[in-house]
Amino acid sequence: MASLTPISQSQSLFNKTRCKIAPPKSLTSPNLGSGFLLKKSSVSIPRMSTRVPMKAAGVVSATTAEKAKKRYPGESKGFVEEMRFVAMKLHTKDQAKEGEKEVKEPQERPVAKWEPTVDGYLKFLVDSKLVYDTLEGIVEKAPFPSYSEFRNTGLERSAKLAKDLEWFKEQGHVIPEPSAPGVTYAEYLKELSEKDPQAFLCHFYNIYFAHSAGGRMIGKKVAEMILDKKELEFYKWDGELSQLLQNVREKLNKVAQSWTREEKNHCLEETEKSFKHSGEILRLILS
Repeated sequence: MASLTPISQSQSLFNKTRCKIAPPKSLTSPNLGSGFLLKKSSVSIPRMSTRVPMKAAGVVSATTAEKAKKRYPGESKGFVEEMRFVAMKLHTKDQAKEGEKEVKEPQERPVAKWEPTVDGYLKFLVDSKLVYDTLEGIVEKAPFPSYSEFRNTGLERSAKLAKDLEWFKEQGHVIPEPSAPGVTYAEYLKELSEKDPQAFLCHFYNIYFAHSAGGRMIGKKVAEMILDKKELEFYKWDGELSQLLQNVREKLNKVAQSWTREEKNHCLEETEKSFKHSGEILRLILS
């Protein structure tokens, strides 16, 4: 049962009965002095440190360094390899072994299943020429000095397409005007080139390199289907194509060396838009 004694009384009683505990005589000897007593009876309480132990600090520092040195797929081989890696992921499995994209559009099906028409193919060639005209004009004008690196690479397609369209005209075909997909893409490239060199060079890379690979295969298959296997100038290069491509890879890698990681990532993020615009032009073959 709890005590009913008032708190004030209890406190008073405690004060009266409290006694002092005398220190041992050996510690109060006149021969020793008060200074010794103070030192002996003092209790040293260790101070809490907020410092990170050296070992732990080393771990934190290493972790930070690892994040700073994060490697992007293909980075060790140069920035163009990073671009290639991202581009391959946007292909379907039928188009590339690294492809991850699901088939959604007609032009994404295997070419063997296509049903191209001459009129549709002409639309594709006309719109493609507009895009290449635009690219080559931008590089020649070079609103950013780095663009001048990509003049006269041997990959240019505009003059080759002009010859092909002339051949179709000689065969009695009417050459159409550029359509919405080509006009839209050309305008977009012009806008990018004036304000966003990283994004523009993403399109430059994907347009030229895609044509040298999958584009050639498509051209060959379509020619077999509707052109009696005629090989167009669009799919011919003056010189060794592999060397021409390598020269441009080296130039792109050189230009990208001055970019920050953020600028490189921005360039890579533009890849999907490049595929979207190119896909819309490619679809014209089936129209």
